[in-house]
Amino acid sequence: MKLLRTYRRSSLYVVIFIAYFQSALGGDCPADGRTWVPFGQRCYHFVHGEEDTIKSYTREDAKSKCIGYELVTIQSAEENDFVISYSKKVWKESTNMWLGMYYDTDIEQMRWSDETAVSYNNWEDGDSSDLSPPDICVALHANTGKWENVSCVDDVENGVVCESVEKSAEEGKSKPSPLLSALVIVSVVLIMGVSATIWFLHQKHHMGTAVLTSFEYHTPFTAPAPDEACLVEAEEVEDMP
Repeated sequence: MKLLRTYRRSSLYVVIFIAYFQSALGGDCPADGRTWVPFGQRCYHFVHGEEDTIKSYTREDAKSKCIGYELVTIQSAEENDFVISYSKKVWKESTNMWLGMYYDTDIEQMRWSDETAVSYNNWEDGDSSDLSPPDICVALHANTGKWENVSCVDDVENGVVCESVEKSAEEGKSKPSPLLSALVIVSVVLIMGVSATIWFLHQKHHMGTAVLTSFEYHTPFTAPAPDEACLVEAEEVEDMP
């Protein structure tokens, strides 16, 4: 029983180490009561309208729905596809969405709301509008996946998607170094090895006990001493009629 308890305790340590290792390396989405969906290194919140229907928003109104975060930015074709495909799970009909992009009059180019440059784009073919800066904003078309210039101040029935970068599990802590990760892995392997050894010894001890108890002990046969043999023979003669 002592060996079995030790084995179980060692197994518990293995589970704790694995959980620590996963939580240390992984990130998480904001825990603010809203539903955030992870994809890549980012998290997304798809804002629902009343009864899952889309309301009309200006760009500023849409941005205000994110409360501390920015409207969605698109950095790759994979992210573009993800936002479109997940939006169809949220809203009943195919819905266009606001993108967190604006026209920067200082550089005379479009920029993302987090001030990063537009390295990936998916503009509508031949997209040209009569809009003038700074009234140029961008919407993502759910049917085509293309981007279109729209007015920032018009009330448009566009869905609102907020975005956040995944944060480490413990705020303010950087992810562990490769050395720490290696130490955790080695510790897990060692504990698993010790646990396996303890389990083997326990099984061996248990099986050995079972084999011994399956046999009954019998006193080995010994021949009688000469004097005892004579007495037995005399008793047999006296008993004869």
